[in-house]
Amino acid sequence: GKTVRQVRGLYSNVDGMKAQLAAQRAEVQKAQDNYSRRKNLAAGGAISLEELSHARDDLTTAQNSLNNVQQQLATSSALVDDTVVSSHPDVKAAAAQLRQAYLADARSTLVAPVTGYVAKRTVQLGQRVQPGTALMAVIPLNEVWIDANFKETQLGMMRIGQQVDIEADLYGGDVKYTGTVDSIGAGTGSAFALLPAQNATGNWIKIVQRVPVRVHVNPDQLTEHPLRIGLSTVVDVNLHDQSGPVLAQQPPKKPVFSTNIYDKQLADADAMITRLIHENSAATSSKTAQR
Repeated sequence: GKTVRQVRGLYSNVDGMKAQLAAQRAEVQKAQDNYSRRKNLAAGGAISLEELSHARDDLTTAQNSLNNVQQQLATSSALVDDTVVSSHPDVKAAAAQLRQAYLADARSTLVAPVTGYVAKRTVQLGQRVQPGTALMAVIPLNEVWIDANFKETQLGMMRIGQQVDIEADLYGGDVKYTGTVDSIGAGTGSAFALLPAQNATGNWIKIVQRVPVRVHVNPDQLTEHPLRIGLSTVVDVNLHDQSGPVLAQQPPKKPVFSTNIYDKQLADADAMITRLIHENSAATSSKTAQR
C-alpha cells in the first residue's frame, strides 16, 4: 500500500510540474513584456540603461527558470510514462514481493499434490525441517502402472494399445487384471544401468536383453483389488491387434499426474494485491476525503 501511494505521488508530481511550467511561462512573458517596454523607453532616454539592464537580467532569469522546470517535468514524466498505478514497475515489484511472502506463509501448511497413502515417512512430530527435506512419500494406489521387462525377442509384434492380461502374485490366479500397453521403452535396462555391460557379438554366451514396457492398469479393478508398489506380476500381451504404433508418434496431450490445489493460493495472493491497490488508489482516497 505504501508503494502504491508513493507511485500516486509520482503522477501528482507530473501534474504539479505542469502547473509550475504554465506559471513560469507566464513569468517569462511578463519579463519579456517589461523588457520590450523599457527598451523602447530607453531608446528615447526616458529611463536609464541600468534599469534596462535589470529588465534584461530578469528576462534571462525567467527563461532559465523555465528551462529548469521543463527539465524537471521531463524527468517526472519519464517515471510514469505509458503506465497506470497497477502497471507501474515499482508496484509490480512490490506485488511480486507480496506474492512471494504470501506463498511462503501459505506453504507453511504442507498439502499433498495427490490423493494417496503415506509411505516411507522420515519425519516425526515436533521435528524441525529445512526447505527441500523429503518428509514422506505419498503413493496414489489408484493410478499405479506396471513396468514389464520383456525379452528383446518378444517385442517384434508388440504395439502400443494392445490388450494385456495381468496376474499379481499378491492375489494369485483368483484375481485377473486387464490393461493396455502404454509405451515401449527406448532402451534396454542394462543400457541405462550405472555400469552398462559391454557384450561383444563374439562372446560364446549371448545374453538376451530386456526392454521395459509400461502397462496401464484398469483403475476400476485397482479400486476393487488394490496393488502395492514393487509387487511381482505376470503380464500376458495379446499380439493379434497390429494397428498400433511401435513407438509413440506424438507427445502426450496431458501429464500423467496434475493438480490444481496450488492454484487457489496464487488466486488468493492476486486477490489481495488487487484489493490493496484499490484501497490505496485515488478513487478510494477521494471518497474518504469527502466523508
